[in-house]
Amino acid sequence: MERKLMSSVPSVSSSETEPNGTFSSNDSHRNCTIENFKREFYPIIYLIIFVWGALGNGFSIYVFLQPYKKCTSVNVFMLNLAISDLLFTSTLPFRADYYLRGSNWMFGDLACRIMSYSLYVNMYSSIYFLTVLSVVRFLATVHPFRLLHVTSIRSAWILCGIIWIFIMASSAVLLKNGSEQDGNVTLCLELNLNKVIKLQAMNYLALVVGFLLPFCTLSICYLLIIRALLMVKVPETGLRVSHRKALTTIIIALVTFLLCFLPYHVLRTLHLVMWEVGTCIDWLHKAVVITLALAATNSCFNPLLYYFAGENFKDRLRSAVRKGHLQKIKCSFPVCVRLKKETRV
Repeated sequence: MERKLMSSVPSVSSSETEPNGTFSSNDSHRNCTIENFKREFYPIIYLIIFVWGALGNGFSIYVFLQPYKKCTSVNVFMLNLAISDLLFTSTLPFRADYYLRGSNWMFGDLACRIMSYSLYVNMYSSIYFLTVLSVVRFLATVHPFRLLHVTSIRSAWILCGIIWIFIMASSAVLLKNGSEQDGNVTLCLELNLNKVIKLQAMNYLALVVGFLLPFCTLSICYLLIIRALLMVKVPETGLRVSHRKALTTIIIALVTFLLCFLPYHVLRTLHLVMWEVGTCIDWLHKAVVITLALAATNSCFNPLLYYFAGENFKDRLRSAVRKGHLQKIKCSFPVCVRLKKETRV
């Protein structure tokens, strides 16, 4: 995990805190046994996430962009979430290559700067998009007519733009930290020793604003929608579609938070609190490596959200498949006609 620094809310938090025993500003960072673990663990996991995330999110974007009679604010948030995930997964082969080479960066200084930047832009944009998506679902279910302006398409695009600008601007400080030469290897994604103290202080701010605040908002939405459902008489046919989709959205978002984001933020904070110069707490370093990989897997879970809770996603999917099937038939039809004519002759 990159030991980089982020400036404000999401980025502030965002040291990838690569758990080496030592740091790039002094001795070789390979003194800790965790280095071999990273070389074996990261490339496999990153390549699996790359394949699944690229296919899932790429196809989801294709489905969302299909012309359809009805577009909703939910689709706008999901489209932006899928774009964020696809951009992030495109960087994973470079990360895998770095660890396969024994933490030796081969792609230049600019690409190194983008690596840390992309991870945290994706992580915190996902957190905010999931949170806003859950809040909009909740509002549209509990107060469908009172807050129509909040759930409009125009408001959704404006809010997405605000989120992108906020996350990208607050993470821009990562672009200042590039690759470093250490003997005959080029380091990337490593923590500079001179910034550890500042990072420890900034981590708490990002932990609160970048993770705990959205997580608490999501939890409150879940409790309120459960309360609302308990007060409504459920017909024999089951929950209304809007209630079911709202509940599914919030549950999937909560599971993503608990599996992907919570372990990483807890372990990263613990690692920074327990950090000491020249020490190597092997179990903690390995745990941080694993939780960073879990944080990256959020891009694999989101396509499930689109399928099970997306607005008209299944209809769009069927329409796209039907359209592709018809085009295939049309393209093959002249060939079939020619073959029939040749057979008759």
